[in-house]
Amino acid sequence: MDRTKQVARVAAYSGGGLVFAGAAVVGLLLGQAFLARHTIQRAEAPPPRCDGRYGRFSGKRAVTLALLGDSTGAGYGVHHARETPGALLGAGLAERLGRPVDVRCFAVPGAKSAMLAPQVEAAIEVRPDITVILIGGNDVTHRVSNSIAVRHLVTAVRALRAIGSKVVVGTCPDLGTIEPIQQPLRWLARRWSRDLATAQTIAVVEAGGSTVSLGDLLGPAFAAEPQRMFSSDRFHPSADGYAAAAAALLPTVAAAVGAEPETRPSLARGEGVRSLPQAAAEAAGRAGTEVSGATVGGRERGPAGRWAQLRNRVRQAIRPMDPFVNGATVSSMVERAHAFLKQSTVERR
Repeated sequence: MDRTKQVARVAAYSGGGLVFAGAAVVGLLLGQAFLARHTIQRAEAPPPRCDGRYGRFSGKRAVTLALLGDSTGAGYGVHHARETPGALLGAGLAERLGRPVDVRCFAVPGAKSAMLAPQVEAAIEVRPDITVILIGGNDVTHRVSNSIAVRHLVTAVRALRAIGSKVVVGTCPDLGTIEPIQQPLRWLARRWSRDLATAQTIAVVEAGGSTVSLGDLLGPAFAAEPQRMFSSDRFHPSADGYAAAAAALLPTVAAAVGAEPETRPSLARGEGVRSLPQAAAEAAGRAGTEVSGATVGGRERGPAGRWAQLRNRVRQAIRPMDPFVNGATVSSMVERAHAFLKQSTVERR
């Protein structure tokens, strides 16, 4: 698989990674990439289509959800439409809103941020109420500079906001959690992933969207249950892995389109308003964290720039009696996601 080889090239030549790499270091990284590339298997089939109407709520206007991005947005690695992020988010959003949700997926496996433009054009034709973008991993592995990747992402967010669509971006996942990638390549992949996630958050919030950090969401569970959380290619999430990601994204997506407001009286420790750069840096290291625009004293900007709200809506969405509150694990998130997001598709397109 080309991705890990490209990560190694970034390690050797990227200005954001190693300023200088000797022949021995370059050889080590390329050797690790070669081994990882032959260890990671390719998925056997393209992702199933998740387009359709979710939720049995007759007589109510449907909400349109568009999904853009790369293989993670498309659900690469699973075998059934109900296991894809689009289906999970569509079913969960329908339950939260009490309205049907029409899901349209335009994500393309292998896409980089520069490939978002045609996806955006296709999405604009259906005029989505809410758009979810999952992008970034291929920018890291193809040694695309953060500035270029972010510029394309901002263009996409602004175009969607211009037609009135709310936008939620799941930021670059932590490629350092991929088991076949060994040290020091793993450490470098993690660093680059978080750097891009931080840059994405700053740019998206400035453009009027919100972000949810996916980061190392699957990292702890991969070590404990690799057969459960990752698909057979050992690179993309499994059905349970996508359920965990959808559970992290759903509360922010629901809030963006006007689901019931939160009832929690106060923010939890580690949440609150801070400068956008600070919020972005914190979110990159804390999977499941939402960052959105905020105001302080009626102003959007302070001495350090744009104000931002840092919060974890996943915890806010759990009832107090739920054991998830007292020591959450990825496995418990998966179980909750399956129970909470499970809905039937009433119309398949």
